Amino acid sequence: MRRASFTSSILSRTLSTVHDGGTVNLNPRLLRVALFSSSRTDNSNSRRHWFSPLVNSFSKSSGQAVSLGLVGVVASVASAASVYAKEPPPAEIIPKDVVLYQYEACPFCNKVKAFLDYYDIPYKVVEVNPISKKEIKWSDYKKVPILMVDGQQLVDSSAIIDQLSEKILPGQAIISVADEDEETKWRRWVDNHLVHVLSPNIYRNTSEALESFDYITSNGNFSFTEKITVKYAGAAAMYFVSKNLKKKYNITDERAALYEATETWVDALNGRNFLGGSKPNLADLAVFGVLRPIRYLRSGRDMVEHTRIGEWYSRMEKVVGESSRIKA
Repeated sequence: MRRASFTSSILSRTLSTVHDGGTVNLNPRLLRVALFSSSRTDNSNSRRHWFSPLVNSFSKSSGQAVSLGLVGVVASVASAASVYAKEPPPAEIIPKDVVLYQYEACPFCNKVKAFLDYYDIPYKVVEVNPISKKEIKWSDYKKVPILMVDGQQLVDSSAIIDQLSEKILPGQAIISVADEDEETKWRRWVDNHLVHVLSPNIYRNTSEALESFDYITSNGNFSFTEKITVKYAGAAAMYFVSKNLKKKYNITDERAALYEATETWVDALNGRNFLGGSKPNLADLAVFGVLRPIRYLRSGRDMVEHTRIGEWYSRMEKVVGESSRIKA
């Protein structure tokens, strides 16, 4: 994955300029690096010789318009990079001090982080101990996420995103009432339906419950003793809790419910790259955010393997990109 990502980055950088007339000026040195890195295998020496004539031909004609098929590939990569780009707001309206109080595995916390990451808003994270909750004893609100924005406390993930949107996206144009309704509808669907099928899946059986708590304790704020206790006692407890959640939300087959929910989302895209069209809207970020903690657990791997959501999820990973979290 790293090599593919590195290659895409190099290919994108080979496009020094795209003129109005469509002429592409290629940087031959960077192209040489890109082609070589994309051909690295155990028999890389033979692959290198195979590419050499092609590389040399690009080097000799770097100042000319190139109409070969490879250029179309390169241009497509650059075009994709342009479309799947973050949307940082103007520097003067970005909050100066943002602190997120969270549980690492909390889907609602990850929903807020997806918004912060996409809009490149720097933030600090305080991992809350779910047993003592000592990190939020100062607050009357005893749930997470809590987001402190320049000294103001914001709570409830959807309300946090709404209030942040007003701060950093002032006067953002709404294309139509229908578009606004669609976005709102699917954001509510995330909160009222999608999140409720996650716990029965990640705690579906003892092995998956242990896998989930291994992730939770590895990334959470626990002492050594708490890690051991929480991993095994928590996994056992949540295994039984998940059974009650299935009854509460009328879920008979948890995997089928997860697959149905993700397929419902893909149907809503209706062939678009994102629900927002060429770029994500708040509903895209909400779905991506709540799915991110489970993506590489067994349930998330099954979800990608057995539904059509993989392509959309990969696009979201690219566009949301690296976390804008400030390392302590």
